[in-house]
Amino acid sequence: MKTSTAEILSEYGPYPGINDVNGVTFDGQNVWFASGDKINAVDPDSGAPVRSIGADAYAGTAFDGQHIFQVAENRIDKIDPATGRVLASIPAPGGGHDSGLAWAEGTLWVGEYRGRKIHQIDPETGTVLRTIESNRFVTGVTWADGELWHATWQDDKSELRHIDRHTGEVLEILEMPDGMGVSGLESDGADRFFCGGGSSGKLRAVRRPERAKVSAG
Repeated sequence: MKTSTAEILSEYGPYPGINDVNGVTFDGQNVWFASGDKINAVDPDSGAPVRSIGADAYAGTAFDGQHIFQVAENRIDKIDPATGRVLASIPAPGGGHDSGLAWAEGTLWVGEYRGRKIHQIDPETGTVLRTIESNRFVTGVTWADGELWHATWQDDKSELRHIDRHTGEVLEILEMPDGMGVSGLESDGADRFFCGGGSSGKLRAVRRPERAKVSAG
């Protein structure tokens, strides 16, 4: 297992009127982050605000290519990003203790914070298809070129972890600098991870390791 220090490429925020950055996702053009009562779109290069939509948005956020999925306490809402309308809701597997959210393979992947788990669920029904165990509190979850990554935040320390999608074995760790917690996590599909900074109100871009891109597939 390789361990290295995360390279912070950019830091954005804090933003006026926003105290917390929770879930994070990327729609191919903008980074979206959840901030309690809104989901906010910002430019991925400058961090400049683009727009926001009202929503219950206290944890993970994901994008399936058309819709935003948002953890809202004990449920996951499917939202039309153009209108902000909630189109459907399913039960969240952690029953209100859910954290990160990601979209891959036509399914949702949901972090359960204190349960130290990642659940793969049916996006139509919320049925749990499989569960991966972790040994740390799970916050953000993302996929990058077929690789599963999740963030941890425990004992005032955060890491980004590349794990085996079948066994949960940790393959690589990026250690965040002291004082930089990670609430949400998303890949831009290239060389960056976007990390929510929790109560710091900040959003950070972290370099994705070359090894991750070479070994993907």
